[in-house]
Order: sequence, then structure tokens, then C-alpha cells
Amino acid sequence: MAFLEKNIAPEMQLEADGSDHQFLALSGDWTVSTIGDAETELGKLDLAKDRLTCIDVSKIEHLDTSGAWLIHRTRGRLEFSGRKVGLTGVSPVRQMLFDEIEQHHPPSYKPERNGFSIAGFLEATGRQMVDVYKDGLAMLHILGSLGLVMSTVLLQPKRLRSISIAVQFDKSCIGAVPIVALMSFLIGAIISQQGGFYLKQFGADIFVVDLAGILVLREIGVILTAIMVAGRSGSAFTAELGSMRMQEEIDALHVIGLSVTEVLVLPRILALMIALPILTFIADIAALFGSGLITWAYLDIPPAAFLTQLQAAITMETLVVGLVKAPFMALIVGLIACVEGLKVEGSSESLGRHTTMSVVKAIFLVIVVDGIFAVFFAAIGV
Repeated sequence: MAFLEKNIAPEMQLEADGSDHQFLALSGDWTVSTIGDAETELGKLDLAKDRLTCIDVSKIEHLDTSGAWLIHRTRGRLEFSGRKVGLTGVSPVRQMLFDEIEQHHPPSYKPERNGFSIAGFLEATGRQMVDVYKDGLAMLHILGSLGLVMSTVLLQPKRLRSISIAVQFDKSCIGAVPIVALMSFLIGAIISQQGGFYLKQFGADIFVVDLAGILVLREIGVILTAIMVAGRSGSAFTAELGSMRMQEEIDALHVIGLSVTEVLVLPRILALMIALPILTFIADIAALFGSGLITWAYLDIPPAAFLTQLQAAITMETLVVGLVKAPFMALIVGLIACVEGLKVEGSSESLGRHTTMSVVKAIFLVIVVDGIFAVFFAAIGV
């Protein structure tokens, strides 16, 4: 039967020779098993500040990396306080260990000081443009893959994952109805109150109905809904795909021969493209309802007069203009969310960063797309 060798407790003895020298003799085992006791004993020592200190390691029985690092750290602290410290009794093998620790000793922290320069500004701008170019390529890649999968699904309808689409629709649409309706109701009420406050001075308070109706149906309803969907569903898509990326579930899909676009991307984007027009319509109704209540309470315009003026101010074309934008905005939000989710690396910091970037990019592009549609509809006279 083999018996485990018992550890020898680390010991240290401080000696002075009457001159300017002071010796610290170490003995026992300085290993990972005894490092706690050794550190405690070192903390009790009171080394004179005006004497040269020599650390003698010749009597140490067993020494590993932990013990050598503790000795090296103690020596560094003494030298940092202004004393010259030397090691004595170091064998060639142990000297190699101390040299290796010295090479891997982390350097002192030096904060970077980057002053403003034109070259640095141009370099940062160039890097941002390269990142934008790469993001555009990634979106085109997903869009092309999406088109290929859609053509396959049209030829083989059984490959369409209707259950996944229904689940994503429930999360993106049905779960978002309360917050979308509430926010739209408040926005409609604020538009009517602010518009009525100024138009009332000119005796044109009835035109608040025209202002709220056209603004909500053409612009505010769809933009507000798209922004809320980007912050709610878009971030959820990025977090879901990013978590799957971190857990290597997406790699597993590749290994078993399944298309990530068909299994994960297509159901989410289709559900979002179906959900956003419905949410936009609900947002329009809620905003007009809030506008009607405020005009009734604040401007003394009864509901019958409000509906009559609203019917004269808007047409079916006004409603369609807002609803036509919704699927395109949903496509933009879904593509950005999926691209950012698939770019997540194996850390929670990367997941948080890409989730944030997904929301920011989606909101920015939603506003850009709305501006493009506004110019297009103005050009064709709609």
C-alpha cells in the first residue's frame, strides 16, 4: 500500500548580521497545498525598510509554480517599496521556474491616450464604412438564401413550417397588441391635444381631426409600430439566434443537413411580415380612438362630428399608404435581427452587443425606408 507523503508546513526565519544586510530564510514545502499558510506567515513579517533583504530558498523541500509565484510577488512588493532584494540558494532548475514566472508577469497598466487627429478620424470612418459594407453583404446573403428557400417552399409546400410560423406570430403579434395599442392611444391623444392647443387660437380646432387622421394613418401608426416591434420582437430574434449560436445548436443544424434559413429565419420573417400590418391597423384604430377622446374632452368636438370630419379628411388610399409600408419594414427588422443573431460569438458580452446593435440598426433603417416611401408616394402623387 502506498502512503501519501505528508506536506511540510512552510517556515521562514528572519536574520540580521549587524550590517546593512537582512536575510529571510525559507524552508518547508512551498506548493499549492501550503500556499495559504505561507501567505499568512509572510503577512506577519516586519521587514526593515533600510536594509538589503536576501531571500534564501535553498532549504525549501518542494517548490511548485504557486510557491514560486508567491516568492516572486513578495520580492516585487519589497522592490516596489524601494528596497533591493536578491534571491540566494536557487538551483538551476528552480531558476528556470523563476525566469518563466518573470516572463509571464503582467506589465503595469498604462491607459491609452489617443488624441484627436485627422488621420485617426479618417481611419475610424473607414472602418465604419467597411463594417457597413459587411453588414450589407450579410443582409444580401440572408435575403438571397431566403429567396432560394421561398422558391423551394413554393414548389414543395409541405416544407413550410406552419407551426413555427404560428408560434412566432403569437409572440410577435398577439403578445404585442396591448403595448402597441396603449402607446398608439397615447400618441394619438398627444397629437390631438398639442394640435388643438395651437389651432384653437386661430379658430381652426376642427382641423385637428384632419391632422390626426392623416398623420396617424400615413406615418405615425406604421413608424411607431415598427419601432416597437424592432425593440420587442427584433431583439428577441437576435437573442434567440445568438443563444443558439453560443450553444452550438446552429452548428448542429448544419451537421445534420438542415438549412438554418429554412428552419430558423424564414418562419420568423414570415410571421413578422404578417404581424406588422395587423399591428399597424390596430395602432391606427387605437390612435384615432385616443384622438377622438381628447378632441371631445379638450375641444368639445363630439364623436359624431369627429367621425364626420374624419370621413371627409381621409380616404381608403390614406389607410393603404400606411399599411403598404408595414411588410417592407417587417422584412428589414427581421433581416437585421437574424443577421445580428447569427453574428454572435461565444460570450454573453457579444450577445448583448449584437442585440443592442440589432435594435439600433433596425430603427435607423425603418426611418430610412419610411423616408424613401414618402419620396416615392410624393413623386406619384399619392
